[in-house]
Amino acid sequence: MAKRTRSAALAVLCVGVLTAAGACGGGDDSSSGGDANTITWWHNSNNEPGKGYYEQVAKDFEADNPGVDVKVTAMAHQDMVDKLAAGFQSGDVPDVYMERGGGELADHVEAGLTRDLTEDASEEIAKIAEGSLAGWQVDGKTYAIPYSVGVDGFWYNKDYFEQAGIEKTPETMSELVDVIDQLKDVGADWAPISVGAGDKWPAAHYWYFSAVRACSKDVLDASMESMDFSDPCFLRAGETVEQVIETEPFNPGFLTTPGQEGASSASGLLATGKVAMELQGHWEPGVMQGLTDDGKGLGERTGWFPFPQVEGGGGDPAGQLGGGDAWAVAETAPDVAVDFVKYLFSDEVQQGFAENDMGLPTNPAAIDSLSDPALADLVQVRDEAAYVALFFDTLFGPSVGGAMNDAIALQFAGQASAQDVVDATQQAADQEK
Repeated sequence: MAKRTRSAALAVLCVGVLTAAGACGGGDDSSSGGDANTITWWHNSNNEPGKGYYEQVAKDFEADNPGVDVKVTAMAHQDMVDKLAAGFQSGDVPDVYMERGGGELADHVEAGLTRDLTEDASEEIAKIAEGSLAGWQVDGKTYAIPYSVGVDGFWYNKDYFEQAGIEKTPETMSELVDVIDQLKDVGADWAPISVGAGDKWPAAHYWYFSAVRACSKDVLDASMESMDFSDPCFLRAGETVEQVIETEPFNPGFLTTPGQEGASSASGLLATGKVAMELQGHWEPGVMQGLTDDGKGLGERTGWFPFPQVEGGGGDPAGQLGGGDAWAVAETAPDVAVDFVKYLFSDEVQQGFAENDMGLPTNPAAIDSLSDPALADLVQVRDEAAYVALFFDTLFGPSVGGAMNDAIALQFAGQASAQDVVDATQQAADQEK
């Protein structure tokens, strides 16, 4: 991996306050290179209310800019990630797209595919907290405007926890195992946990967060710079994941279950009462709303708790794992695409984003517009974090992150050990050096 890529990755694992948070959503498949008044825009808010909201946002921008045509493509998150990866390989990307930051962004910048927004969007950039902005900067320049940044954790059904007699959410991995046992003892037709291992990354989040809990920040910083995963804490992370897997807490067919697409996805199972909890990002309430007939998701039954501590681990208890999404502009996009991205970050659009529970906005003017109490609580968690480590597959880029995710998926399938995950990750990292 190039030094610049590692530097961009390190920027995200930072001590400090994050002022706002992130989301997930998605549609169509046109790409850049058209006329100067046409903007192609890809996002992942493919469920309501996000899909309809973004369609209206595009129409409003067109009304304010006569002659401009915004072609919107909403798609499932994994579909969007795959299509963007293919587009970056061919050099044919949409004018405006969701950029996940870290090592991925650094690669895009190095290839000359992503526009520098430092000067063109300086007013918008100035509103964003340094901790929220860092993951989308390379060599001191800003290449995307983060509109949503947040933290991972367990979303759960309060009613099911009450049925199981769970009065306190788990703070350690041993307590999490106890909670799983209590949920099983209810004898209901729902499983304790859903996981979309079919998409790999939802399962990988268990390993990422276990590493954040098992490894000190100094170890994480050093490993990110050196791409060396030999510290025993990484093996400990895999052993922690094994501890969870051995309780057999997951939904039937979890190895092929998608993360967020449809009622039978991991998020859909939680939203429709088929499981008691799920490890997911801050975008979960908005995703669940789009997967229920009444558009409310779990509603008032929604609870959240942070990933438990690993007993004896070296991680800071106040450290968190998270990430976000940012609007980037392709180098080949027309200038009006920059205006559109600035509009997407405007007070009005970010406030609507918050009101629709689509994530945690980074524009300070939108924080008070969050309507979901669970999301509002996450703002405090994010702001009080000692640091927020970016999701590892984004942090390390597609080669190392992809190898890591593949190995973790095999671990969930019982086909790889904790040591196998470390070995596969190190092998991919060595090839990148």
